[in-house]
Amino acid sequence: MTTVQHPTALSVTDVCRRAREASYTVRELTTEVKDRVIAEMADAIDAAHEYLKEANALDVAAARTSGASATLVDRLTLTDGRIAGMTRAMRTIIDLPDPVGQVVAGRTRPNGLRIEQVREPLGVVAVIYEARPNVTADVAALCLKSGNAAVLRGSSIARHTNAAIADVLIELLARQEDVPTDAVQLIRDVSREAALELLKADEYVDLLVPRGGPGLIQTVKDNATVPTVIDGDGNCHVYVDATADRDMATDIVINGKTSRPSVCNAVETLLVHQDLTDDWLPGVLDELKGLGVEIRGDETVRAMWPDAVPAQDSDWETEYLDLVLAVKVVENLDVALAHINTYGTRNAEGIVAQDIAVAQRFARAIDSGSVFVNTSTRFSDGGEFGYGVEIGVATQKLHARGPMGLESLTCVKNVVWGSGQIRVL
Repeated sequence: MTTVQHPTALSVTDVCRRAREASYTVRELTTEVKDRVIAEMADAIDAAHEYLKEANALDVAAARTSGASATLVDRLTLTDGRIAGMTRAMRTIIDLPDPVGQVVAGRTRPNGLRIEQVREPLGVVAVIYEARPNVTADVAALCLKSGNAAVLRGSSIARHTNAAIADVLIELLARQEDVPTDAVQLIRDVSREAALELLKADEYVDLLVPRGGPGLIQTVKDNATVPTVIDGDGNCHVYVDATADRDMATDIVINGKTSRPSVCNAVETLLVHQDLTDDWLPGVLDELKGLGVEIRGDETVRAMWPDAVPAQDSDWETEYLDLVLAVKVVENLDVALAHINTYGTRNAEGIVAQDIAVAQRFARAIDSGSVFVNTSTRFSDGGEFGYGVEIGVATQKLHARGPMGLESLTCVKNVVWGSGQIRVL
């Protein structure tokens, strides 16, 4: 497929060094150039449709042979629709405002100095990710539009697919006169040692985003010297208040759990106000069971719906990523808030309530990157938020929170305009 000679002998540090050198050119690219190249990237992936599917088939077959879970295989698989969605998402980035050079705020001081806060690229953005090969294209497009160089390191389970996508993008960049080929690089060494080397490349990497399971996140926390934004677990809750519209609540819960259970914005725990245990909860549990969902309930749930499996303490803190739902009956909003703030992972939390005061308090009290009022947590997504795609979902508070789009890949610097002023004191 590709005629580009990949520097396979380069160390991870050398890859990061080359990205740093490329970043000096990428940060000065015009919006017109960036948008044109992203469009050509999307076209190139469309043209390589069958090539990507063949590479992906190798990874999917190997994953199934190794006994990978259905959830993991689902995340790994590139269907026709997902490839189309990948390129469609890249093209939406073209229509988004370029954050580089935006003046966030400005003021004129009494001495005549004009102080402007201006967005600029971070420099080199690295992502370590597991299973989802679309991240390769998403990150490349996001980084280019935001003026950053991208260093990508996927997992061994998607090595053929990631390499194929990267080959398409890098070959396209190699034909450009104004964009350096090293603006997008894939670390093809999927060993743990290579990952640890990337985590310590703080001389060259300005931000690292880990997208994976608890093991990866803990490795990053234990070893990284580069600045990181954690894309953590999605133990998402929906609280159905006594004032909820019953039909709306049913639709939201079923969509949140069953539309795609393998993703981090799927509902894992349902909290139900005690007033709904007779006239609403049994019906929605029947519907969920009919859709193949295993219910793990507390004592109250099991007393009124005997098919529920007894919930263990560990169920309240588990991100199932599967057709399993923990269900708990709560006395009031206070108990629901306490439960979510104890077990939630600050990714996405939802409430269904017609009482606006209850909904407003929930939105104010919940410590999470995204709160959903009378709508599905499945909307916790950069594309759905209008960011085109996301580089991750930050479950921490510095420097970004929630789905991370273009602006999250920039920082703000102060630019001071004067007319010869000097400081006396």
